[in-house]
Amino acid sequence: MKAEIGLHGKSRRTGPGPIAPERRLGKDAVTALLIHGCFQFGASMSGLFLNLYLWRLTQDLYVNGIYNIIVFLFTPLAFAVGGKITKLKDRMVTYRLGIVMIAVFYLLVVLAQEHVAAWYVPFAIFNGIAGGFYWTGYLVLMYDVSTEQNRVRFLAVNMVVFNSAGLIGPALAGFMIHLSGGLQGYVFVFLLAFLMFVAASVISFRIPMIVSHHKAYYLRLVGLVMRRNGLWVKGLAAFLVLGLFQGIMLFLPNILLFQTVGREDLVGYLGVFFSALTVGTGYVISRRVGKEPVRKFVLYSSAGIVLGAAFLLYDVRVWTVIVFMITFSICNPLAVNTLTSYYYGLIGKLPLKGQLRVESVVMRETFLNTGRVVSIVLLLCFAGDLTSIWLPIVLAVMAVCQFALFWLIRE
Repeated sequence: MKAEIGLHGKSRRTGPGPIAPERRLGKDAVTALLIHGCFQFGASMSGLFLNLYLWRLTQDLYVNGIYNIIVFLFTPLAFAVGGKITKLKDRMVTYRLGIVMIAVFYLLVVLAQEHVAAWYVPFAIFNGIAGGFYWTGYLVLMYDVSTEQNRVRFLAVNMVVFNSAGLIGPALAGFMIHLSGGLQGYVFVFLLAFLMFVAASVISFRIPMIVSHHKAYYLRLVGLVMRRNGLWVKGLAAFLVLGLFQGIMLFLPNILLFQTVGREDLVGYLGVFFSALTVGTGYVISRRVGKEPVRKFVLYSSAGIVLGAAFLLYDVRVWTVIVFMITFSICNPLAVNTLTSYYYGLIGKLPLKGQLRVESVVMRETFLNTGRVVSIVLLLCFAGDLTSIWLPIVLAVMAVCQFALFWLIRE
């Protein structure tokens, strides 16, 4: 086992070996990972192919763009309401409510089938609210079940579980859709996703609720905290910058892949490959030390994403899209994992000794989704269809913006 001396004279592991006791994950952390794995198995099938389903039904990038804008607009509102429920009740109440609502959402998709395209606005609103509740509960739960010593490892393992479930989901979904020979396969996928969300809801009861006497909701006071804590404001701004690229990447890649390869099963199999790269990145991060060089990691990540986007400027073909997705699959989790760990560290330094963790999660999502909405609006304004020369240009500009993360965060 290799070791080196840290800044304070303590040795730290830099290679594989037994996990230090303080970095091991507790029972609730493992259960949370199991629940999230079930959730991601369903989400990787349904979420990936829901945007593609809308595209197949409408052949209109505008519909996909507006759908995602509505989702990202309503998600922060759901975070605010979910934060209130979390403070008054418990984060598990919000979490379970989110899982159940997502299950109901995909049950409605199964019932509506091709009518989803006609009712995409109310479906987007409901999806945004359901997702907001789910992520409010889970983001607070991630903070609660991890510590300063094992948080980087927990987030990395979470990434491995998240994307391992995503390895199977897209391939299975693509196979089912291709086997059906039509749009009916999408309905089967959404039904299976519904069953996975139900399973996640049942498993969630293994994590006990926490009785807290601190039920005050300080969301209306975050403006005062922001004026007094410039470091936290820069951390929030970093998530806005992250959202500028994520907004496009949450729905466009699979449409581009389908447009270039022409088959849903191939889109699913390529999704497996990209998820495997992300799992590998997460595993490498999980084996490293507890405190990472944040600025260096986001700089490497931003450079890799820009390099990948540059290939799309040459031409949007199968090989350029695949090269871009390879660089994104490796570099994006590096930035997200590191930035999330960094932000959780900032939460612990805010006033009231951790009582602002719910409000901090709400504000994080507000800034992140603002960036997502801005990027999609820009895409729709400059590139109305997949053949537009502006599409790869907008994507490349949003990628370059990721370099701002280097100046917004501090070690």
